[in-house]
Amino acid sequence: MSQKQYDIVVFGATSYVGQLLVHYLFETYGVNGDVRWALAGRNSAKLTSLKQQLGSGAHKLPALIADANDANSLQAMAASTRVVASTVGPYALYGSPTVAACVNAGTDYCDLTGEVQWIIDMVSTYESKAKETGARIVHCCGFDSIPSDMGVFHLQQQAQSAFGQAATQVKMRVKSAKGGVSGGTVASIINLAKEIGENPSLRQTLSNHYAICPEGYDPGIRQPEVTTPEFDEDFNAWSAPFVMGSINTRIVQRSNALQNSVYGTPFIYNEAVLTGAGLKGRARAFAVTGGIGGFLAASAIKPSRWFLERFVVPKPGEGPNEKTRNNGFYDMRFVGRTKDGQTIKTKVTGQGDPGYGSTCRILGEAAMSLAFDVPEDVTGGFWTPASLLGEPLLQRLEKNAQLTFERLK
Repeated sequence: MSQKQYDIVVFGATSYVGQLLVHYLFETYGVNGDVRWALAGRNSAKLTSLKQQLGSGAHKLPALIADANDANSLQAMAASTRVVASTVGPYALYGSPTVAACVNAGTDYCDLTGEVQWIIDMVSTYESKAKETGARIVHCCGFDSIPSDMGVFHLQQQAQSAFGQAATQVKMRVKSAKGGVSGGTVASIINLAKEIGENPSLRQTLSNHYAICPEGYDPGIRQPEVTTPEFDEDFNAWSAPFVMGSINTRIVQRSNALQNSVYGTPFIYNEAVLTGAGLKGRARAFAVTGGIGGFLAASAIKPSRWFLERFVVPKPGEGPNEKTRNNGFYDMRFVGRTKDGQTIKTKVTGQGDPGYGSTCRILGEAAMSLAFDVPEDVTGGFWTPASLLGEPLLQRLEKNAQLTFERLK
């Protein structure tokens, strides 16, 4: 690993979020410093243009030609670096060859996917080979699912410090958030709806909260899930389903499984979004629930899906403007309870539009942590941010990525 030419290669560097990631790494770590990193994409002219946009010194930044449809170029890219950070999605459509190349080369990998069905496929297809070659694969290194995964990790640290035991029940509630709509996320959701339409049995697989946990892991308890408007007594407010909960909850459960159930067995976890108190809060909860349900229903039907893609939702590669990205934020609250009923509350905040402004910084620091914080003797396989990167990533997020992790009670 230490003999490879680069520490990190950003694959998909000229995509919308790829450009944001490149700008972040350039502004934070520069070129020709302690971090050896490079750009990668399929269009040489666009890579050159991106370097020109970065400004002084960026001409020294190496640029590699790699195409998701060209296995040889992906293999050469993976062989050149210790870590590949991929922004080439939707991953279920375009991501599999890159994972295969990294696994074959023994190269570590991280991405921004939130596609449960694709993660299941990648783990079943490549985990044995990754353990053999030493490649550490870490999915979901953006807004989904690092704030949730690392938020639970932080809460459990606080619970152990305060009570000498883990919180066996944890819930996360999005108190507030502001940002633009992610074209990539929308495309992933619509693609999932297409896959379910073609394979209805996939719906049952996705309803399993332990779907991406290691084979044989079964705590024997059905996880509670917020699927309808509910009043949350812990926050004295109404809550509604959180669209990212379907991936975040699965990642958190896998983190627990990979850490030998350090959070407890069984460990209960769910997510929702707070909509406020009183009649207004109740009305918002029903509106949010109806909006999510309506969008998913429309995505499942071919004519309405075509209309959404053509006229309503942003397309992959599109995203909010700079002002929206900079003015965005999120505030996530966690409540944990131990077996004997002791309670702890924490929060995670992030500055910047969740899906872009914050996500690019989060992925950048996940890639840095993967490159520099993980001992080389840690086995290959499919990890999660909390189970592999843990405390070093937490520190990087607070130092560089404008996230805060704080105990409230």
